[in-house]
Amino acid sequence: MKSVLLLLFTSLIFSVSAQVKISGKVTDAKNRPVAGASITLKNTYDGATTDSTGNYAFTTTEKGEQVIEITSTGFKLFEQKITIANTDIKVSATLKELVTELTAVVISTGSFEASDKKKGAVLSDIDIVTTPSANGDITSAFKSLPGSQQVGESEGLFVRGGTATESKIFIDGTQVNNFFFSGSPGVAQRGRFNPFLFKGTVFSTGGYSALYGQALSSALILESKDLPERSEADLGVSVVGVGGGMQHLAKDKKSSWGFSGNYTNLWLAFNVIKQKLDYFKIPVISDLDANFRFTTKGGGMIKMYSYISQTTLGSRTYDLDSLSMKDAFTLKNVNQYHNISWKQPMKNKWKFSTGLSYSNNKDNIDNELQDGNNVKQVITNPNFYAYKNFSLHTNGDYFQNRIMFDKKLKGLSGLRFGSELSVSNEQSTYTLYDGSSYKGTVKETMAALFGESDIYLTNSLAAKVGVRTEHSDLLKKWNIAPRASLAYQLGKYSSAGFAYGIFYQNPERKYLPTTSVLDFSKATHYILQYQMLTSVQTLRMELFYKKYNDLYKTGFNNFNQEVVIGNGGFGYAKGFELFWRDKKTIKNVDYWISYSYLDTQRDFLNFPASIQPSFAAKHTAAFVFKKFIMPWKTQFNLSYNFATGRPYYRIAYDNTLQKNVFTDRGTTINYNSCSFSANYLPNIGKKNPKVFAVWVLGINNVFGQKQIYTYNYSTDGTRKQPVTAQSTRFAFIGCFLSFGTDRTQDAINNNL
Repeated sequence: MKSVLLLLFTSLIFSVSAQVKISGKVTDAKNRPVAGASITLKNTYDGATTDSTGNYAFTTTEKGEQVIEITSTGFKLFEQKITIANTDIKVSATLKELVTELTAVVISTGSFEASDKKKGAVLSDIDIVTTPSANGDITSAFKSLPGSQQVGESEGLFVRGGTATESKIFIDGTQVNNFFFSGSPGVAQRGRFNPFLFKGTVFSTGGYSALYGQALSSALILESKDLPERSEADLGVSVVGVGGGMQHLAKDKKSSWGFSGNYTNLWLAFNVIKQKLDYFKIPVISDLDANFRFTTKGGGMIKMYSYISQTTLGSRTYDLDSLSMKDAFTLKNVNQYHNISWKQPMKNKWKFSTGLSYSNNKDNIDNELQDGNNVKQVITNPNFYAYKNFSLHTNGDYFQNRIMFDKKLKGLSGLRFGSELSVSNEQSTYTLYDGSSYKGTVKETMAALFGESDIYLTNSLAAKVGVRTEHSDLLKKWNIAPRASLAYQLGKYSSAGFAYGIFYQNPERKYLPTTSVLDFSKATHYILQYQMLTSVQTLRMELFYKKYNDLYKTGFNNFNQEVVIGNGGFGYAKGFELFWRDKKTIKNVDYWISYSYLDTQRDFLNFPASIQPSFAAKHTAAFVFKKFIMPWKTQFNLSYNFATGRPYYRIAYDNTLQKNVFTDRGTTINYNSCSFSANYLPNIGKKNPKVFAVWVLGINNVFGQKQIYTYNYSTDGTRKQPVTAQSTRFAFIGCFLSFGTDRTQDAINNNL
């Protein structure tokens, strides 16, 4: 028995002496202790956990070559080979952050993003239709964000000192030509497409991705919805027309088809609300669209969309050169747009996407000089009266194909590259009062290659680096445009960013054809951003500087038509922007405030010097307020838009000086407009209703504030006339019904 006890005691002493202590400290990349990290010897039960100071220690009886593993949530696995003998070992480690979508910084410099996946999205489709000043129009809603100008005499987005043509709009990757309806001169037109078509929206006010081009100022990128959640139908009746449609989801939920149609007739609205233009042909718009979507093997998606519309109108206004006569303008427009897109996952984390679009736009315009009895007059002395009788017929075909490959790299890093081919053929026939005509054709083939990479170094530091190159057959030139963005996370919800990029653009179609040798116009962007983003609050501040080179200068040809004569123009735009959105502070209230300061000058087109362009105001601001009152089943929306006065000029050619000079100039009054809307949802709270209804009331410019956008001048410059809104106020009343799906929640911002 004594021998057994002695043997056990001897074995215990030997095992204790054979144990080796392993200790150390675990920190992160900023030398901060990592508490709770797990340390183990691989394929053993020996290990420990770090304390609050990051220190750990444990003993082991293992011998020889081993692998120590250190793991912690949010960090990459750490492994190190060690050799265990008879002496204690110290192993300290610095853990690298694991880049994850939940915690990684988002590169957003220069862009406002909203989607069905984006946390803290800025403007969703619900926001667009419930912003009173927008009247359900996509681009009008974005005028409540910083960077956009309050231009009411022309459609489009005027962003950071750029013209409307310097902002391009894309649907599922391909550019949309003629996004806006055609209409009367001096009257801004709304967009053709319903905001509920789109699940994602990116409004880039500068420094946008290398995946897109041909826009000096900004890009509005729209992504259409996939399969609907269920089959549904809808019907709408309002003071401006009727519309309806349906979506059918297959039983296997792998495909869907749908269509919608709208008939807009402004007869009732224009008879109740007096218009400044004399519409002898009330504007009438008919449109029809159809879609087909289906999933492919492997989780891909193919979407097809087709749209066609027809617009007719006729309006009269008093002729500035002779107040006893009138200018009668008539328009017939036919527009069609077709888009096919395909996204497909591939092997080894590759994705393939392609898009194909075709559009055609026909405008038949006639203008007559009429007397007080609305009878056509042909006056040849002075001869400028004769040119008031003309017709212009245009027909434009646009085709674009885009192919892109996307590779997911380590963490959230990724690589994208692809190509783009755009072909356009635009024909016009300009017929004068005497029957003589001038025909013009402009053909363009634009090829582009692009590549871009997202590089996530840590959760807090990320970069987007890209380059785009284009070749224009019209200009017979190549360009190369590098672009880069950097984002650094300052805190849990805040980040700072920087963006740089070069952007190129062809001349506008209305200044072509020309015999001059031209090059691309060019803009270089520099942007600094601070952002604080949560699901209920957003704060964005940006400083930007934009330099223009090779802008187009214009002159007149033998047909008295303005054409591009060279690339001698230049300019700059710089400023500061602020955006604050809050859904938290006031219960059931969502509001946002935006402000922009813009300092810009340019010398382009017929400008005699570098000046602030007439479409740019120094200060713009917007306030949008939304509140839902449940007992009343009603949401109330208020918006107020402000802009300081814009400059206006009369520029004419001085024969003595042989150059363009200013003959008059000034500044308009400040722009002020308050709009209101209310949405009544009678079905909220009812059990199993078969029909869901939303009643809508909207009033623009509630207080009837005077608005002057610019001035038009007579030919000799002795008279000028303000360009104003077509009515002091405009009211909208409508009822929208949905069958099969509860659409009432679509009228309430779900984030409230």
